[in-house]
Amino acid sequence: MALPVTQAPVGVPASRPGGPAVSTTDTDSTPEIDSTPETGSTPDFADRTDFEDADRGLVAGPANARITAADGRVVWDFDATAFLREDCPDTADPSLWRQSQLCARAGLYEVTEGVHQIRGFDLSNMTLIEGERGVIVVDPLVSQECAAEGLALYRAHRGERPVTAVVFTHSHIDHFGGTLGVIGPDDDVPIVAPAGFMENSVAENVYAGTAMLRRGAYHTGWELDPDPRGLIGVGLGFAASTGLPSLLPPTLEVTRTGQEERLDGVLFRFQLTPGTEAPSELNFHLPERRALCMAENATHNLHNIQTLRGALVRDARIWSRYLTESINLYAADSDVLFASHHWPTWGTERLTAFLSEQRDLYGYLHDQTLRLLNQGHTGIEIAEMIELPPRLARAWHARGYYGSVSHNVKAIYHRYMGWYDGHPSSLWEHPPTESAHRYVDCMGGLGAVLTKARAYLDAGDPRFAAQLLKHATFAAPGDSRAKELLAETFERLGYGAECGTWRNNYLMGAQELRNGVKPVPIAADSMAAALSVEQIFDSLAIRVNGPRAWDHSLAVVWRFTDLDETHRTSLRNGVLVHHRVAEDSADGSTDGSTDNADLTLTLTKPQLMDLLGGLGLAGIEHTGNPDALTILMSALDTPDPGFAIVTP
Repeated sequence: MALPVTQAPVGVPASRPGGPAVSTTDTDSTPEIDSTPETGSTPDFADRTDFEDADRGLVAGPANARITAADGRVVWDFDATAFLREDCPDTADPSLWRQSQLCARAGLYEVTEGVHQIRGFDLSNMTLIEGERGVIVVDPLVSQECAAEGLALYRAHRGERPVTAVVFTHSHIDHFGGTLGVIGPDDDVPIVAPAGFMENSVAENVYAGTAMLRRGAYHTGWELDPDPRGLIGVGLGFAASTGLPSLLPPTLEVTRTGQEERLDGVLFRFQLTPGTEAPSELNFHLPERRALCMAENATHNLHNIQTLRGALVRDARIWSRYLTESINLYAADSDVLFASHHWPTWGTERLTAFLSEQRDLYGYLHDQTLRLLNQGHTGIEIAEMIELPPRLARAWHARGYYGSVSHNVKAIYHRYMGWYDGHPSSLWEHPPTESAHRYVDCMGGLGAVLTKARAYLDAGDPRFAAQLLKHATFAAPGDSRAKELLAETFERLGYGAECGTWRNNYLMGAQELRNGVKPVPIAADSMAAALSVEQIFDSLAIRVNGPRAWDHSLAVVWRFTDLDETHRTSLRNGVLVHHRVAEDSADGSTDGSTDNADLTLTLTKPQLMDLLGGLGLAGIEHTGNPDALTILMSALDTPDPGFAIVTP
């Protein structure tokens, strides 16, 4: 959200990212809230409707205090959120604290007759829809362990019903990762997903996966302790579990809005919504139960148009239009709306109002950004200018707990205009370290910069203090004074952030400045088998060190006996080109050259994964010169999951 300067409570910066200043820490009373230029009005802390809805339908709490992996490692700890039962401290935004209290509710809940949810067992919800023979599982969480624990809790109270179908609402891991916790790899049950699911689910985080994982650690507060000074949630939920993810390919694809399927006797009516919260996404209606699932397209917060961890920019315009379509198709025939995060909304009038306000939220941000863009304002400027309409500003579900008005506006600008703000000086700026040395020199040296930064921080402007101190730490990365002052500044900004991901980014930055980089562990990819051969070669291509490979020219043919496919890769001009070829042309010219293949391999896809894992040509039939493979592998860089973010 835009960042107004308000009268802030003790310990919280006056410039509050994404939230109003609140003068009390008692979340059960009505605090004084300063009206800010950003919102014009604010939600009512005395309104307990969300708490009533979040607690409604509770069947049972978790059976165990912790969920563990096969090796005994804790992958989810229900006690980690116990501190949220207390009043909001001065190290947290009261609005975010309230949201985190709501997200910390955990257990089995009845949504309506025949529809239950597991909530608070992971970042997302798992929905269980009872059919004629068993239960249909929708969005089985992040990890197998948490999904299995949730299913066990359901069965303990609803009977030993077999899983008769699985539905993935969209292509993000927190909605399919626990698949093998609810069904076996060879179970004969339909797996339903939107068109393009497999391509997007395995590709979205593969090509830039290392950088996304590193930034994702900031996004989720991976290294922060769960306490009032550290992790208090990410807005969508408390955190993501750390168990083993999995993926099975869909067997039934939803290709159009209006498509109907009966799963275990239950009628599903699907709405396809590509390009909204995920590249592949769907909503569905259960007309016989008057229940509407909005996946992650309408949840109790403002979502991201582009996540801080990095992702393709989403389409706020089409997102808004699909929500209008949802209203027109399903609202009047629904008594309850539920989603893949947060708690349901009951009542036709209430859920229609909820959808309408969510629709208006994304539509307003899109249209106003474009209006101001066409008046010549840049994304950074627009982010400071946009005010939400009073009705939206007063709606708790429109608050920026996960996305924010500020970074969403910049994302919308970027979708249309790209990185360039139109000012010629922006075309060829120095990189951060070179710029930092020059700025520090212009300001009279490092000591002068630190003095100025401290003055701005003490005056209640941590935003500009952070900008100055970024230059200081990039110009003198070894200076402990600069790093500590920037860490203090980040803490001030984090404690005042209403957006959970902003808070996590600030506090992770402070931690890295004080303790150094702690690389994010990369476990063996349990979903690697889901990648196509094309995606595997794409992943290799982006690892080629261009300058190191300039002088190499080679071609390799790969015959996959298990796939009945032949592929050809060629390394030339520092580029790894690959394509599928017909068998009779595999050894010939297919890429504009006249060279035959230097090496031909006959193997299976699992053997390809072993080869790339370092096992070499053991057990792989080959003809030609094996040195071609050695040269190819030597041209690959190894991604760095521990690169610095707040220092050079």
